Amino acid sequence: MRPVTPRTPPLLSIGELSRRTGVNVETIRYYERIKVVAAPPRTASGRRVYGPAETRTIAFVRRSRELGFTLDEVRALLALSAGDGQGACAEAREIAARHLAKVRAKIADLKAMQGVLADAVRRCDTGKTPGCPLIETLSRSSPSLFGL
Repeated sequence: MRPVTPRTPPLLSIGELSRRTGVNVETIRYYERIKVVAAPPRTASGRRVYGPAETRTIAFVRRSRELGFTLDEVRALLALSAGDGQGACAEAREIAARHLAKVRAKIADLKAMQGVLADAVRRCDTGKTPGCPLIETLSRSSPSLFGL
């Protein structure tokens, strides 16, 4: 029987990391340049190589960005994930709670926009009024359309 030797996971090129994580190659390089993620080890010829830890980190960043977290929030969450766990969950929750409040505010703004646009489109549908209600709505000098 052959002795069992631990198998090291294969190292990935930046192109393969991009394919596996769904993050563009240039975006990965950008995250490294602005230090959202650490620069990976390089081969003797200078080629970047990525292992499981880097793959998880890039996937974490992608999922965080898909949820709308800013790069600063992503940095903070990554720092918390690398910590000893003491208080990390409470801090991560606070970051997420602040972000959730911003998302809810955006949703409220979008609903208000929807109402204004739906009303303007409905008034345009009739085609019986002089002028165009949509153009009139957009032409108002009011700083906010939501106060209609």
